[in-house]
Amino acid sequence: MSEYVRFIQRIGLVGLTNILISLSSLIFIPIITKSFTTAEYGMWAQVNTTIALVPNIANLGLPYTMVRFLSAEKDKEKIKDSFYPMISLTFISTLIICSLFLIFGNTIANALFNGSMQVLYITTAISFFACMNLMLISFFRTFQQMKRYSLFLVLQSYIGVFVSIYLTYAGYDIETVVLGLLTGYVAVFIMMAFLIVKYLGIGIGKWSNLKEQLAFALPTIPSNVSSWVVDSSDKYVIGILIGSVAVGCYSPGYALGSILLMFLSPFAVLLPAILPEHYEKGDIGEVDKYLSYSMKYYLLLTIPAAVGMSVLSKPLLYIITTPEIALGGYMVTPFVCLGAIFMGMYGITNNILILEKNTMILGKLWIVVAISNIVLNLLLVPYLNILGAAIATLICYILAFAVTAIASKKTMRLPFNIKELLKIVSAALIMGIAVYIMHPIGIINVLISIVAGVIIYFATIFILKAVTRKEIAILKEIANVYLMISITESQYKKGTYTFLFLIFLVLFVIELANEML
Repeated sequence: MSEYVRFIQRIGLVGLTNILISLSSLIFIPIITKSFTTAEYGMWAQVNTTIALVPNIANLGLPYTMVRFLSAEKDKEKIKDSFYPMISLTFISTLIICSLFLIFGNTIANALFNGSMQVLYITTAISFFACMNLMLISFFRTFQQMKRYSLFLVLQSYIGVFVSIYLTYAGYDIETVVLGLLTGYVAVFIMMAFLIVKYLGIGIGKWSNLKEQLAFALPTIPSNVSSWVVDSSDKYVIGILIGSVAVGCYSPGYALGSILLMFLSPFAVLLPAILPEHYEKGDIGEVDKYLSYSMKYYLLLTIPAAVGMSVLSKPLLYIITTPEIALGGYMVTPFVCLGAIFMGMYGITNNILILEKNTMILGKLWIVVAISNIVLNLLLVPYLNILGAAIATLICYILAFAVTAIASKKTMRLPFNIKELLKIVSAALIMGIAVYIMHPIGIINVLISIVAGVIIYFATIFILKAVTRKEIAILKEIANVYLMISITESQYKKGTYTFLFLIFLVLFVIELANEML
């Protein structure tokens, strides 16, 4: 099996993982929106927004540093020397951040959680484990243990979601339901810590290694935090300027559109772990090949998904939320979808700068983008309400990609083929028109329109020859490999895939039952 085929397989595995994770959040939306008030759902959204923020600060950019510096390392002692100082420093910084949350608890609770100190305490605890888990899970990503990486991400999401679902149907208040999220983070932390300690043993490591690593890591903090600002701070602005109800209307439409970013995740996970080895060898041709194929496959999936999601945003939101939320938030989705496309192109292109260890540019860029986002939100939200926040996000993603593309072009050819891009866009538009004409209402009709849209899109893709014979042959080879795997792999792997399938089935049944009720 070629290295490229293995790369595509791993993309598929991580892609499946992110689909499952996205489903976990989506499946809970109809349950929580129909069990609690829109304002209470808005508070739930703020909890998740906060949990996404803290690791970007507390981890000091070290998860990405681990991937960059250790992915090619084979010596267990050298790995231990670098890993333990990283995890120790993360622990210290996380404690500091969480302490600040408690010190300013009243102010934060009043601004974000409708004054609930209980929710603040729970959010702080979840944030702590979110930070630690990000470091631990990056260990498996670094050494391309993608089965474990994927499994732990899925478990972290689903354990928490299932517990929260149980607490909701048991009649507990929103504060207790939030507590359900903590269970997933704690359980996965214990499992990952056990496996890593079993492999590496316990050690202190060489703290002197941190000097070079922090020189690489720290400039990424502004980029990471600023990325969060663009992606999530709009909920804070909406909550402060308009209120929790507006956040409750905005969040489902935003979540629907941002699902497209799950297509980026496999490339964001795998490219930083694969490219450095080829780059250090001077094999720029291989680097270019990986980047070009990654960009093509990303756009091949996200452009039609964006068109389809935009056309179906209102009927989908009617299914998974309440009519109030659907009517108030469906126009958010198209802008978020388009923004997700540009964010994905940025996420692939920025690997060129990362390979050059030119993280300073990314740091400065995202500071500018974040400031622009806050200013645009403050200007647009008072006049356009939640739609203004979506437009602000789109503008900032376009800016991030444009600047990165210009900077990257100086060192390496950009991974674009304009002719193929035009074919993909054309096929997606044809599919979108067909789905729009169908005008589906209800879960069954929406599912039928999705299936029809997929068929129309790929039929058009093949007619336009947007996919080459070589690429079709690779896909066939991958399919054959998976067929062999299903026969020859261990019971562990079979059990893992069975578990993932059952989770998907259970979630679908829950959503269908909720819709019928």
